[in-house]
Amino acid sequence: MRQIEFIRSNTFLWAAAVAAAMALFVAALFAFIYWKIDDYLIMRSDRMIATQLNFLAELPPGRLNDAISDHLKQDSRGVQYAGLFDGTGTRLAGNIARLPPHLDLGEPVQNVRLARIAPQAAHDAVVKAAGRRLGDGHILVMGRNVDETREISIVVGQALLLGLLPAFCLCLLAGAWLSIRAQRRVEQVNRHVQRIVAGDLRERLPQTNTDDPFARLAGIVNGMLDEMETTINALAGVGNDIAHDLRTPLTRVRLALERGRTHAATLENLQDVVDKAIAGIDQALAIITALLRLAEIESSSRTAGFGDVALDEILRQVCDVYEPIAEDKDVELRVAIDRKAEVRGDPDLLFEAIANLVDNAVKFTPRGGRVTLALVSDDKAARVVVSDTGPGIGAGEREAVLRRFYRSDKMRNTPGVGLGLSLVAAIVKLHGFRLTIYPAPGGRVEIFAPAEETSREAAASDPARARHASLAPM
Repeated sequence: MRQIEFIRSNTFLWAAAVAAAMALFVAALFAFIYWKIDDYLIMRSDRMIATQLNFLAELPPGRLNDAISDHLKQDSRGVQYAGLFDGTGTRLAGNIARLPPHLDLGEPVQNVRLARIAPQAAHDAVVKAAGRRLGDGHILVMGRNVDETREISIVVGQALLLGLLPAFCLCLLAGAWLSIRAQRRVEQVNRHVQRIVAGDLRERLPQTNTDDPFARLAGIVNGMLDEMETTINALAGVGNDIAHDLRTPLTRVRLALERGRTHAATLENLQDVVDKAIAGIDQALAIITALLRLAEIESSSRTAGFGDVALDEILRQVCDVYEPIAEDKDVELRVAIDRKAEVRGDPDLLFEAIANLVDNAVKFTPRGGRVTLALVSDDKAARVVVSDTGPGIGAGEREAVLRRFYRSDKMRNTPGVGLGLSLVAAIVKLHGFRLTIYPAPGGRVEIFAPAEETSREAAASDPARARHASLAPM
């Protein structure tokens, strides 16, 4: 089964395809080389025949026979043809048995059939030859057998086999090695994935420092697993938090109703009991409404309605809403806007995020304190800073306060359900902004909104990075 998977693997098939393509390319290359060599040898033979014919034709008649004889004696391979005939075609010298009837005298080198005077010549051979009629009426014929190109083709074929077969086998071996290596990596990844599926969320894929596709993929998957582990761990505690936070108001409602049924003697007593029950139910509904609101924001379903939002106008609206609340608590609420600033986002969500920050600042600032809502902007970014003179958030709680239902000991007696900053973090993440919580003393929270294009790209193309950037301790 493993052999079948090995043969069917894409890596091996691609290696085989590349090897086959290389073999075809090399075969075509050798064919081209053979064709060029054959053409070159034939052209060289034609030039040599023409040169020899011109040289012998210029010799005196008395030396011609001896020159032909010397020429043939130097032919150790038996490929040269030479013959001298009289006007009637009778052979006078050379190794050509008879004058070829189809030889065009005075024309360039051509293919003709010549009969050779030799014991080993069993039949006439087709050779390259040329002829010329001399001044005394004799006919001189010179030729050359070019069948040596067949020997070249044999040499080329042997070289092709000796060079191509090892290269083809080497490609197949390389493909087999790569296929086995990839298959082992896949099996290794599969083993780790099976452990993750079995519930071991701390398991991670093996990752090396090499810059290869498997290493990059492992890094991406491990980053995704980190996000999943964080989310699942957060969700695992949400159920307990919800049960704990809902149990308290519902228990109060039940006790109030039970006492009212037992002890209420007048209509006023009964109305007081009902009012307490309604308050407890309202608190439970507030928790449920906040959770639904948080789920709606985190689903990123509102990004389609994004548009240009004037942050300075939102800050003024938040100030108008919370200024009376701050006055009732004897807290000074200031607004500082250096210039107008626009970002891309949802105006209602941004209003809710800034309002939550101002609400917390007013809530935890003691009487006589001060809350400042500032907007600092330039061409590259806009910063919304909410600061107060309250106790602030300790360095150890800057991440914890963003968890759902988290309430520190000093906040137990303060109204709320512990979801305000979670909503703020979700809204900031949805917009691709950055939330920074500065350590105590004094409270200071900043929403960093980059330029419009940067914010849009951060929210759309890299949600994981936006998640990590939702909290940046300083």
